[in-house]
Amino acid sequence: MRQGLPRIPKDRIAVLIGSKGATAKALREASGSKEFHIDSESGDVEVVWGEPGSYDPIKAMKFPDVIKAIGRGMAPNAAIRLLEDGNFFEMVDLKDFVGKRAHQQRRIRARIIGSQGKIRRLIENLTDVEITIYKSTVVLVGDADGLGLARQAIEMIAGGSEHGSVLAFLERSRKRMKVDNRSLEYIETRRDEGRSDGFDGLVPGLADISERRGRRLRASQIDPQDDEAVEAMMEMAEDESVTWEEE
Repeated sequence: MRQGLPRIPKDRIAVLIGSKGATAKALREASGSKEFHIDSESGDVEVVWGEPGSYDPIKAMKFPDVIKAIGRGMAPNAAIRLLEDGNFFEMVDLKDFVGKRAHQQRRIRARIIGSQGKIRRLIENLTDVEITIYKSTVVLVGDADGLGLARQAIEMIAGGSEHGSVLAFLERSRKRMKVDNRSLEYIETRRDEGRSDGFDGLVPGLADISERRGRRLRASQIDPQDDEAVEAMMEMAEDESVTWEEE
């Protein structure tokens, strides 16, 4: 099956082909396609897939975004991350914020990149998302959670928000995600314990004691500087209570 892919800008054709065709070969192998063709004059790209069952249909669905990401300035080895499970592609067009005015686009690009690339690196580190700025577009590749945060951060900067406010938002969001993930892990653990047919389940009350011991252990492992995690830890479970009496 032949499939036309996004056309590549002429200044990105050589990047897509690579030295002696190495990048094109790597893309073909990573995608599992049968053939991969690039017109070095026009930038047209075409892929040929084999018989059904000979390739991963999810990779086939994502492959156009890989080509689009490379065409929009992303390094091929970073764009290939898109083929991994759980990674997705988004693109922010700066024209949506400043129109076609070139000097305004340059100003926004400079704000997103920051001095010596510092702001972009901070956003990447806080979201685990690959970010590439090319002309009037910002390309993002990462998992669903990080992608949403990175896109919001880029849009906040493009909309005029201060760098400090954006980074503080990302820090808060990352802490909240950590607490949420910890809560999900706790729920899954409780479910597994509820299905347990082991020794704890045979001795009345022993399972509850083990669960409380595990809860205290998890609480002792949180970061004391993480206010949200500490607050979550301080919340009492249904089987906990506080009693006191005056002397």
